[in-house]
Amino acid sequence: MTAPRQATIHRATSETDIAIALTLDGTGTAKVETGIGFFDHMLTALAKHGLFDLDVAVRGDLHIDGHHTVEDTGIALGQAFKQALGDKRGVRRFGQALIPLDEALCEAVVDLSGRPFLAFNARFDRDRIGELDTELVEEFFRAFAMAGMLTLHLNQKAGQNCHHIAEAAFKALARALRMAAEPDPRAGSAIPSTKGVL
Repeated sequence: MTAPRQATIHRATSETDIAIALTLDGTGTAKVETGIGFFDHMLTALAKHGLFDLDVAVRGDLHIDGHHTVEDTGIALGQAFKQALGDKRGVRRFGQALIPLDEALCEAVVDLSGRPFLAFNARFDRDRIGELDTELVEEFFRAFAMAGMLTLHLNQKAGQNCHHIAEAAFKALARALRMAAEPDPRAGSAIPSTKGVL
């Protein structure tokens, strides 16, 4: 695992044009421009607390709504994580985090399994946080998990403030991903699966 674990993704459709550069073993530096301020804030938090270096530039059809921008960014970011992880030799594979933000508490559990799945349990009692539709929070996590070929369980344990709930969820994902993607010093270059492949 001495080679840099990096990825660049360019995903262009009739609805969005997305460029992402990701370094897994970074310092938490982020430059994010999606056109949706609160979404930028969440992706910046993801990079900061995962210690990933992340550059995201998105041009989307925001004159329609934010759905394509958020979902397609999730797809492209998932593809970037999958690419940067390579064959996953020597990683911990599993990660979990329980993160508070004031009254909110969210848990993320990740398995870099190669089997995409999302279990999402969070409640938002308003339709928008800034310019982000709250229903798109789940859409992002689903797109990320499917494209990244990972299992993700995301659970809200407490919280009323929608900003706090969403931010705690993104920070929990960041810390769980950081743990799962870390080199395991006891594993050497082994693939962490009895199948021999992830």
